Formats: sequence, C-alpha cells, structure tokens
Amino acid sequence: MGWQAERDKVVINVGGVRHETYRSTLQTLPGTRLAGLAEPGAAARFDYDAGNGEFFFDRHPAVFAYVLNYYRTGKLHCPADVCGPLFEEELAFWGIDETDVEACCWMNYRQHRDAEEALDSFESPEGPGPPEPAEPKRLCLEEGRQASWWRRWRPKLWALFEDPYSSRMARYVAFASLFFILISITTFCLETHEAFNRVINKTETVTTGNETGTQVAVEVETEPFLTYVEGLCVVWFTFEFLMRVSFCPDKRDFIKSSLNIIDFVAILPFYLEVGLRGLSSKAAKDVLGFLRVVRFVRILRIFKLTRHFVGLRVLGHTLRASTNEFLLLVIFLALGVLIFATMIYYAERIGADPDDVTGSRHTYFKNIPIGFWWAVVTMTTLGYGDMYPMTWSGMLVGALCALAGVLTIAMPVPVIVNNFGMYYSLAMAKQKLPKKKNKHIPRPPQPGSPGY
Repeated sequence: MGWQAERDKVVINVGGVRHETYRSTLQTLPGTRLAGLAEPGAAARFDYDAGNGEFFFDRHPAVFAYVLNYYRTGKLHCPADVCGPLFEEELAFWGIDETDVEACCWMNYRQHRDAEEALDSFESPEGPGPPEPAEPKRLCLEEGRQASWWRRWRPKLWALFEDPYSSRMARYVAFASLFFILISITTFCLETHEAFNRVINKTETVTTGNETGTQVAVEVETEPFLTYVEGLCVVWFTFEFLMRVSFCPDKRDFIKSSLNIIDFVAILPFYLEVGLRGLSSKAAKDVLGFLRVVRFVRILRIFKLTRHFVGLRVLGHTLRASTNEFLLLVIFLALGVLIFATMIYYAERIGADPDDVTGSRHTYFKNIPIGFWWAVVTMTTLGYGDMYPMTWSGMLVGALCALAGVLTIAMPVPVIVNNFGMYYSLAMAKQKLPKKKNKHIPRPPQPGSPGY
C-alpha cells in the first residue's frame, strides 16, 4: 500500500523549491502543463532528473505555490507581493486561464495590468527610430546610404514641440508656450474690463428703397494694444501648431486628438475676425458679431497646459478612469434632489394658512421644481441662503438633506482619490525611471527542449 502511494506521488522542483503532490491532484485540470506530468511518458517530454526522481522547471517558485494550491483546492488566488504581469506570464506558462482567478483577488490582479496600460499613456512621444542596418540590403539599396534629413530630424522636431522633457531646447520651447498661454488668458480677461473698453459712435449710411439716410450705431471697441498682444500670441500658437502637424508621426492620430482640435478651434476665430473686419456687408457684420461672441473658446487654451504639467495629465486620466464613480455620484445626487425637493414642498405646507392656497406668503417653495435648486445647494453643502425653510418640519427636512448630501458625496470620493494617487505615482515613476540602454530579453525555449 505504501509502495503504491509513493508511486502515485510526483515531485516537482520549481526554481530550486521542491513540491510534492499526487498524480490525481495534477489530473484535476486536464490540458494544462502540470496535468501532462501525470501522463505516461512524461519523463521523456519534460526535464526529469532520474537520480532525484523529480521534474525540474526554471520558473518562479513563489507563484508556483499558488498554482499548485489551485489544483488542490480549486481556487486560484493572486499573491499580493507579486506584480500582476509576472503572475499573468506564469499562468500562461502553466496553461491556466486568468479568468479562474477568484473574485477577492481579481481587482489586485487587474490593478497591475491597468498600471501597465497607464504607463503607456505617460510614454514620451517618440517618432520612428533610425533605419535598421539591414534595411538597405532588404530593399536592395546601396550600402552605407545615409538616411534622409526628414527621417533624421522629424522625431527630434516632434519631440521638441511635444515632449518638454526630451531635451533642454524642448524645455525652452515649453516655457515659451507657457508664457504665451498665460499672456493670452490674461488678455482675454482684461478685454472684458471696462477700463480697456471704450464706447464709440459710428455713423453708417443706410439705404431703404429709394431713400438714403444715416444711422448712428453704438459699438464697444477694445483697446488696440490688447488686440496686438493677442495677435502676437496667435502667431506663436499658429507656428507651434503647424510645426506639430508637420512633424507628427501619425497625422490621423494627430487629428483625432482632443487637444489638437482645441488648438485649432482657439486659433481660427482670430483669423476670421481679422479677415471680416474690413468688410462692410451686413452678412460680414453678422458673422463678425458671432465671432466676437465665441471668443470664449480662447479660454480653452488653458488645456494646452496638460502638455507641460504632468499633474494635469494625471487629472485627465483620473477623470476618465473614474467615469463610473462620477456616474454613480450623479445618480445619487439626482435621487436625493428629487426626494428632498418633494419632501420640502409638502413639509412647508404643514401649518400653513388655509387662505394661502399657493403658499407664496410664508415659504419660498411654491412648487417642486423650485425645490430642485435648494436641494442641490443643500446637498453639496454650499448654502447660498436665497431659499430656506421657515417651518419646523421644513427645517427637519433641510437637516436630513444636508446630512444625506455629505454621505452621498463622501462615498465615491475615496475611489477617485485612489485613482489619482495611482496615476500620479505612475507618472512620477515614469519620469524618474532611467531609460534602459540594453533591455534583457530571455532566450525562448528551443523546439525539442524539455521546457518547450
């Protein structure tokens, strides 16, 4: 009986750590690599040491303990001290599907993969590298032919305007861009101040039928020097945009980028306004008036700062990663607003004057839609004071509304903060991580070898 039990056991040496289990345990997951050890002829197909009576695998020993435990218990857990991609590679080697990971460990497992995906978003923009040495031979070109100036300079010029951390000159360009962004935003704000605007009367000739008359039109004109300053900023933004679109590696991705669309939209109205200013037709004046209204798109240049500040990029990634949490927050607030707006409307009717049917003499809450504004302000703890309950029942509803608002907002906030912390730490690690000169690439197992 003891001899039979010893025969049914299998000794597996993984990375120098010996594990012992039954063949029946390995057969619980057919089709996997370990299940092959329980099949006849396994000693010939795997690295088997007849002297020690064990199979040897040069793999991660700590992860293998969890893999073997999966065969024993039927539950696959992820070690907390092992990076997710490493655990994923080990599962692929042993032939185990990653979807078998238990729910308690799935978030920990996915978090590392999300970190890998997030690192790609913080990669420095790099153009195509230099041509491979074997490329001229493959294309039947001349030996020693130098690459064209376009292929040599395009990645450098693209990084010069796109990545402030690529070189010292790129930092100077980034500082110049930052300077013009701040000047443009300051000019945009000063144009609305009355000290920089003057009211002028323009006399226009108006023809109605066969009669011609004059009409005095009152217009507000901005100080000319602000227009010149804005024009100088637009010239820089135009130059920067043209350089980036000329030297970008992929024109399609460039056009699809939201920041590039913002750059174009913020530049275009200035040129249209300058071109239409000299025209006197009514259509041109209508378009000019519309362009003056849409000047607010210039404030979108503030988003250009995301190219120069990692923190702003981190904030953008956090907002995209926390979409579900924001949606949950909006749903909670909408439900709370509807409930408390209805409650405050009927609570303010308790003890009201029977002759005051509409309740306009003793309360601000004349209907439920008006209560929506009060509920939003109260749940977000702003409390403008423009509307407030006047009865004891309304005050009770107001207190409950404020408490519910604090709890509602506090629930999804920790998740958003955790996402921001994760992305910020990844961004900082990406900046401080030195570039690898020679990346180690392990040699793949050769056909016919025991580990193949």
